[in-house]
Amino acid sequence: MLYQEETKGEDPLSALIKYTEVFPYREDIIEYSRKLLNGIKKEKKRIDGYIREASKNWSLERITLVDKNILRIGVYEMLYEEDVPPLVAIDEAIELGKKYGSEESSDFINGILDSIYKSHYKKESVNEG
Repeated sequence: MLYQEETKGEDPLSALIKYTEVFPYREDIIEYSRKLLNGIKKEKKRIDGYIREASKNWSLERITLVDKNILRIGVYEMLYEEDVPPLVAIDEAIELGKKYGSEESSDFINGILDSIYKSHYKKESVNEG
């Protein structure tokens, strides 16, 4: 759905509705997908900012669409989704990279998300201390 937004300019929630019209689905998965899509849309500028900061030698525009959207999902889950432990969000994003990305995607995704994780949670633990 995020990929369709990038390539066709289609609203991700509309793409999700079209998906449910064609393919069998579980309601809990569709609800979580809706939550992710809404959250990513709301926080996209911040999420992309985290990705830009962590990918020092890559502009956001140079990152493949698949990897960029997997990163957006990973960052959203890691930083905004209270029910998903950050390290689980990273592991899930790495698995998505292995399944849908290129040969290098999982390592790239791991590096970016690990950097964001360390940066964010290091700051948070310093502020708490």
